[in-house]
Amino acid sequence: MRRAALIALPFMWLLALFLVPFLIVAKISLSDIALAIPPYTPTLDLSRGWEGITDWVTGLDFENYIFLTTDSLYWKAYLSSLQIAVLSTLMTLAVGYPIAYAMSRAADEWRPTLLMLVILPFWTSFLIRVYSWKAILAQEGFLNQLLLSIGIISEPLTILNTNIAVYIGIVYTYLPFMVLPLYAALEKLDDSLLEAAEDLGCSRMKAFWLITVPLSKQGIIAGSFLVFIPVMGEFVIPTLLGGSDTLMIGKVLWEEFFSNRDWPVASSVAIILLAILIIPIVLFIKNEEKQWESEV
Repeated sequence: MRRAALIALPFMWLLALFLVPFLIVAKISLSDIALAIPPYTPTLDLSRGWEGITDWVTGLDFENYIFLTTDSLYWKAYLSSLQIAVLSTLMTLAVGYPIAYAMSRAADEWRPTLLMLVILPFWTSFLIRVYSWKAILAQEGFLNQLLLSIGIISEPLTILNTNIAVYIGIVYTYLPFMVLPLYAALEKLDDSLLEAAEDLGCSRMKAFWLITVPLSKQGIIAGSFLVFIPVMGEFVIPTLLGGSDTLMIGKVLWEEFFSNRDWPVASSVAIILLAILIIPIVLFIKNEEKQWESEV
């Protein structure tokens, strides 16, 4: 009985916070736009009972999904989001791995402090942190003023409202999500393995690539998924730091919902985005299961 209750609890959580909202969005995606509140006309009429469900299934209309294939804006937004998410994940990994490695090699008394410094940004509002980058990256901002003062540049750089600013904002924002899983994996590394490799003639760099990196694979996979999945649907950072040329599906989704008030099309965009993300989510879950089984 206790086992059933423990298993039922996460399933009820997923049912309430994932499956039910998903079904609502799926229903809206199959509806027709209307000048009303809410701005759509449901094609599924549950008040008619089984007859209403039967009529809805036989007359199922995918016009909103078909519309997405006729407008290049949407598939370009998906491809652009995928590109930005992949590059951002790689850059976050490149920055986060040395940080996590240094934390794992630090003295035991310093590790809690270093962990606190990584987690500290979460104590501040996400919007405030992103807005601060607007002040840093602007032409008259701190970064340009610093570079001008030390003579590296002769005129201010245009960084804000470009894809470069978006990458900077994403890497900064999601860096803790990469560092923490990497640190958890690297902290468990047995130093005797590195010593044995060096005794057998490996250089430190070769031992790092042959032992440290493979043994931290679980942390790399977990951190990459924790960055890639939310970045695919990101809209705050590209809206605040990106320009008109920055195209991401999260930004398009926001515009469809709140500016165009075309909820059926916006729901279709969300469903397709979720379908794209299901692949890395399933891979992430399987990776976590393998890690848990190896630890048990």
